Amino acid sequence: MRLCGTLRRTGERINESGGNQSSGRRREKPLEDKVPTSLPENTGIADDPMIPRSRIRPHPRLYILTPAVSDGAAVSGVLAEILLAVDVAAVLLRLRDADERSLINRVKAAAGGVQGAGAALLVDSRPDIVARAGADGAHLAGPDALQAAVRTLKPNYIAGAGGLRSRHDAMLAAEAGADYVMFGEPDAAGHHPLRDAVVDRVAWWAEVFEIPCVGYATALDDIDALVAAGADFVAVGDALFDDPRGPKAAAAEAAVRLTVTETTT
Repeated sequence: MRLCGTLRRTGERINESGGNQSSGRRREKPLEDKVPTSLPENTGIADDPMIPRSRIRPHPRLYILTPAVSDGAAVSGVLAEILLAVDVAAVLLRLRDADERSLINRVKAAAGGVQGAGAALLVDSRPDIVARAGADGAHLAGPDALQAAVRTLKPNYIAGAGGLRSRHDAMLAAEAGADYVMFGEPDAAGHHPLRDAVVDRVAWWAEVFEIPCVGYATALDDIDALVAAGADFVAVGDALFDDPRGPKAAAAEAAVRLTVTETTT
């Protein structure tokens, strides 16, 4: 069982004990006075693949959302090609409905390759199977779902929050103990927020809060604006898997776009 620890932003440990007291704390300026220039040599927490790698971040990292998966082995093969080609922080496995045993087996089929490449494997909306499937955490839609799952997941697993339709939702998720917040992903009907609204939300969060922020890119062209806004991670889903060049080529373009604008915090 991998201990994923808690996510860090710009080199600072966030919510180290796994509790909720400091989850939503606001960023205080100047940040340089609050962030250590280096991490302790022995933190007691295993390496977390979803950690931006230094306080001065050369670029955000890639977060991949799979299509709804019915065959874990098939998606594992596609992910293996991507993970060999580009740096990936995390993969969110979205699952088609099935009985619990089938869902667990799908996650297990993908887990080894994803984790072996140094990325975190998260399960969409199913915190109840994370431990048994060998995943690294779960992604929950909305602050209520997150709050219900935190006790199951913390402190050993990542609890991510998406489906945040307002600033208030995002702050509630932070207070509930989210390890990251995601803005812009499609809802259950496949509808996306407008790009400008997502970029604005990412910029607000990156400026004010310490918890890592994931910005969802509906199209590869959206990545540039999310990087400039200060996203710690950029999520790509359909834009990658539906690309006529294939997911590997699309991921390579995404990786290049992530490096275009250097960011510092």
